[in-house]
Amino acid sequence: MRFMTSRTLTRRDLVQSTAVLAAGVALTAEPLDARAAIPRYGARPPAGFVRTSIPGRVVRVNRSNTLQANGLWPKPDAAKRMLEGVMSELTGETDMARAFGKFVHPEDVVAIKPNGIAGRRGQTMAANKELILEVVKGVMAAGVPAERITIFEQYRDFLWGTRVVTDRNTLALAPEFPSRIKTAVHLNKDASMGYITVAGIPTKYVRPFTEATAVINISQIKDHSICGYTGALKNITHGCNINPHAFHEHKASPQIAHLYAQEVVKSRVVLHIMDAFKVIYDGGPLDKKPECRVPYEAVFATTDPVAMDVIGWGIVEELRKKHGLPTLTEVGREPSYIRVAADLGLGVFDRSEMTLVTKNV
Repeated sequence: MRFMTSRTLTRRDLVQSTAVLAAGVALTAEPLDARAAIPRYGARPPAGFVRTSIPGRVVRVNRSNTLQANGLWPKPDAAKRMLEGVMSELTGETDMARAFGKFVHPEDVVAIKPNGIAGRRGQTMAANKELILEVVKGVMAAGVPAERITIFEQYRDFLWGTRVVTDRNTLALAPEFPSRIKTAVHLNKDASMGYITVAGIPTKYVRPFTEATAVINISQIKDHSICGYTGALKNITHGCNINPHAFHEHKASPQIAHLYAQEVVKSRVVLHIMDAFKVIYDGGPLDKKPECRVPYEAVFATTDPVAMDVIGWGIVEELRKKHGLPTLTEVGREPSYIRVAADLGLGVFDRSEMTLVTKNV
């Protein structure tokens, strides 16, 4: 099969490469480590530790009156209660040390990837500091030292948008966080691994991601002007490589699925937390239409990014219908990459095969 450059990549090439990858043929240039029997850039969990994975299971918690007076940010106690509720329901553990201990080990190096792009101007729409802080506390309760935890984003403005840092330039950590927690931005260029080829395009995943042995994804539910919907999958694929804009052709489908299907990703991302205190149903992924940013007051947790994105896509469609807008399919922006991701074995697409647990806390 002939791989094309990003300038000449066609829909036919992408469909063919999806079929090859789904058949089990690696669509990358990752060299194999014979001793490990996995691609060299894959991560291995600490010896004897088996991470919990629950395909098709998504947990949602709801709580009313969660937002601060500005209508933008959650109250700290609400974030705490909702994360405890969603993690308890996902794992069956009421103790947060044991709940997070299903996914991270004291010997792990943990990276937390929030989504801050829509908060870069006024901190209006981003994964929220209050929820990120509670995730950090859960990871530390599981035994991971603060100095082995990094919160990272693409750009300084994006990380500032989450309010995790108080200064765009120095990336000074907000005072609520333990002092030894690290912050980082990769600027789409801080990478130490070699090139791999994904959907015919050379790329690298960035160092804050590849230096971690476990990654926690804290994403959001948003309309996306190119690919229709952005959530769990895309926050990792386009937020953690050096040339994300090279993977936007054809509405980023099936490229998002291909990017996530790499061993460097699959072996690292252990948990998805969806910050749905607010949702954008049109005009995303940036916060360009404040009237389309609505309170939703929910938090989700899952190990299945496909199931999460099927549900998130459905929420966007419900809100579009409620506000008199056509469906994403009708406007030519159906997020078809989600189905492709399921075809590649990355999660469950069929709602009848999912378990969505909803709980009020």
